[in-house]
Amino acid sequence: MRSGCRSIHVMLMANEYITLLENKHILLAVTGSIAVYKAVDLASKLTQAGAKVDVIMTEAAQHFVTPLSFQAVTGRPVYTDMWQTGGDALPTHIAHVALGESADLLVVAPATANTLAKLAHGLADDLLSVTALAARCPLLVAPAMDGGMYQHPATTANLDTLRARGVHIIEPEVGRFASGLVGKGRLPETVTLIGHIRQVLGRAQALAGRHVVVTAGGTREAIDPVRFITNRSSGKQGYALAQAAVDAGASVTLITTSDLPVPVGVTPVFVASAQEMMESVLHHAAQASALIMAAAVADFRPQTTSAHKIKKKDDTDEAPTIPLSRTPDILMQLKAHRQQSGFPQVVVGFAAESEHLIAHARSKLERKGLDLLVANDITAPDAGFEVDTNRVIILDAHGGQLPLALASKTRVAETIISRVADLLSSTANQ
Repeated sequence: MRSGCRSIHVMLMANEYITLLENKHILLAVTGSIAVYKAVDLASKLTQAGAKVDVIMTEAAQHFVTPLSFQAVTGRPVYTDMWQTGGDALPTHIAHVALGESADLLVVAPATANTLAKLAHGLADDLLSVTALAARCPLLVAPAMDGGMYQHPATTANLDTLRARGVHIIEPEVGRFASGLVGKGRLPETVTLIGHIRQVLGRAQALAGRHVVVTAGGTREAIDPVRFITNRSSGKQGYALAQAAVDAGASVTLITTSDLPVPVGVTPVFVASAQEMMESVLHHAAQASALIMAAAVADFRPQTTSAHKIKKKDDTDEAPTIPLSRTPDILMQLKAHRQQSGFPQVVVGFAAESEHLIAHARSKLERKGLDLLVANDITAPDAGFEVDTNRVIILDAHGGQLPLALASKTRVAETIISRVADLLSSTANQ
C-alpha cells in the first residue's frame, strides 16, 4: 500500500464557475513582492469563478503592478489610499470598516515580511492594516519573500502569533527566487491559493465537523511485476467528490489509485489493489460520517502473481492461461461492520452498467445496504470513464430516483454531496 503526502493542488479548469464562490465578497490585499503578478491571475480566476473581488494595494505593491491591472480583471474599483480624494477615492472616510465588515474573507497574497509584522502587532498605518483590524471575517495570509527572510526568527515569531490568533497561513513553496537563490518562500500558484480559499470558506458549510471518506480510480490486480488487470476508470469523479466535500466543510480522506492532483484540504491514501483498498476503507471509514465508493474496484484478480515477468516463447503461439479468482467485495464487508457499529452513517455506491441500468443498480443498492447509489450508463461516449462529464441517476433506499442530465463531474459531485449532507442532517435530527 502506498500512503503519505504528495504535492497538494486543486483541480481548476480555465474559467470554471465554482458554486462555493458564488457572490462571495473577497477582499484581496496585495503587498510589495515580485510575486504580486500572481495575485493578478488570482483576482482574475476568483472573478471568473463567481466571486466579487475588491483589491487593496499597498504603496509598495504599486511599484510592481498598477491598480489598473486589477481593475481590468475584476471590473471593480481598486483601493490604494485611505486618504485619497477624487475619482478613485474610497466611498467614505470609514470605508475600510465597511470593506472589512462586508467581506466573507480577507486574503493577503502575497504578504511581505513587513506586512506580517504589521498584522501580528496590530499596526494601523495604511489601508490594508486598518482594514485587517476592522474585518470580522476569516483572514488568510500567503507569505512570499526570500528564503532567508522567511526563516528569520522575527518572521517565524510573527507567523506563530498570527496562527495562535486563528489566522490561516498558506505555507510558501520551495523554489528559485528573483535573487537567484533557492529556498522556501515562493508564493504558490493560483490553483493552490484558490484551493486554500475554498477550504476556509467551506468550514461554515453543511458538512462542517464531518469526516467523509471517498474512493477513486480503478484498482490494479498484478499478473507479474510488469502487468496487471485494471479498468478504464480515471478517478475524475472521485476527485470531484473529494473537492465538493471539502467545499461543504468536511474533513476528507481520499483513498485512490489515481495520480490526479489532490485537492487542498484532502488527505490522500494511495493504494493499488482491491485488497489494499478494502483494508484502507475498513480502517478509515470505521468512524466516518459518510463513505462514497466512487472507485471502480476490479471484480477479479489472478489466483497467483508471478514473481518474474511471464515470457512468451518464440517457438509456439500458445498463450499462458491465467486463472482468476474473485476480489473482496468491499461494500459487503462494510455492510457487516456497519450493522454492528452504525458507521459510516451514510454509504454511497456507484454502478457503471452497460445494460439494464436501473434494475442492476437497484439490486446492488438493496443487496449491499446502501443509502444512495449513483448509476451511469458506460456505453454513452460523453459520460462515465475518462471524460469530464457524466450523466447519472441517483437511487435512494426508499425507491426514489433523481436523474441528472449531462453535466460536468464537478456539478454531479456537488449534487451527490448535497444529498449526503441532507441524509446526515436527517439522521442527526432523529
